[in-house]
Amino acid sequence: MKNARMFSIAGFVTLSLIVWELALPRASAARDLHLLLAHNLAPDHPVHLGMEFFAKRVDEESKGRIHVTVYPSGQLGTEKEVLELVQTGAVSMTKVSSLSLEGFTPLYGVMNLPFLFRDREHFFGVLDGAVGTEILDASRPQALQGLTFYDAGERSFYAKKPIEKPDDVRGLKIRVMENATAIRMMQLLGGNPTPMGFGEVYTALEQGVIDGAENNITALTISRHGEVAKYYSIVQHIFAPDVLLISRDIFDRLSPEDRVLVKKAADDSKVYQREVWQEKFKQYEAEARDKLKVQILRPDKQPFIDKVLPLHEEVAGRGADYRRLIEAVKAQ
Repeated sequence: MKNARMFSIAGFVTLSLIVWELALPRASAARDLHLLLAHNLAPDHPVHLGMEFFAKRVDEESKGRIHVTVYPSGQLGTEKEVLELVQTGAVSMTKVSSLSLEGFTPLYGVMNLPFLFRDREHFFGVLDGAVGTEILDASRPQALQGLTFYDAGERSFYAKKPIEKPDDVRGLKIRVMENATAIRMMQLLGGNPTPMGFGEVYTALEQGVIDGAENNITALTISRHGEVAKYYSIVQHIFAPDVLLISRDIFDRLSPEDRVLVKKAADDSKVYQREVWQEKFKQYEAEARDKLKVQILRPDKQPFIDKVLPLHEEVAGRGADYRRLIEAVKAQ
């Protein structure tokens, strides 16, 4: 495993050159375009299924002239590594969590605020409206173009002990993503935020390096964290969407008609993916409860909200755009 990982890093320069040839629109008599979409989710994940739908829709609408190849499971590197390749145009497209994207485009800190969204209806209304469009376009200075938002569920706590109130978090080592907003949220709750890569979480839980983590329920089922963390506390503190991105330079080199085609295919895949997520969610919860014997807890959210609410003002204080967007979301 170690040797494989060393290869993936050491071979990035060579791999990038190969992928560059795949990612660029190829000049041919038929003017075919070959786009490579890489991400780190498993092939049975609902978000991957959304990307497969996107690739199929692009192929159908372009009558085979534009082809998207999807590489799942981190085949081309970690989420951060692939995102950097997309910035250079060495990979055409990727999917990243809005939490990861905040490190590249700070304005995503608005989307990542805990307890900003009242419910799923409010959440999707914001994503599909003017605020969502503005944030998708906010990554252009970082050589990225957002296309659409996928449903990645709501993030909640899972741990080796029950978490039913904020005091239960105090002193616990909780894995969070390398994200300033998530780290600060955990500090406000009294926990010890422990940033680490997602691939390290299972072993860290098993060995007691961390006491718990926060994520959507697929972490318990698809990634099997429910084998070592037996309490899932549904507080839904962060609605963090996954974001489908394309290299800005590649997107801008497409014809106006093809840009419309790709964007529409992304929006169509969003609708499909959200339906799949809702269908799968009940299955995942039942699997966690019945097969993995995870206790599903539904604590009162208000005490958690009260603890982290100061973070809203902290992020609003980053600048006028942050305050304007936060106020727009709350007013919607």
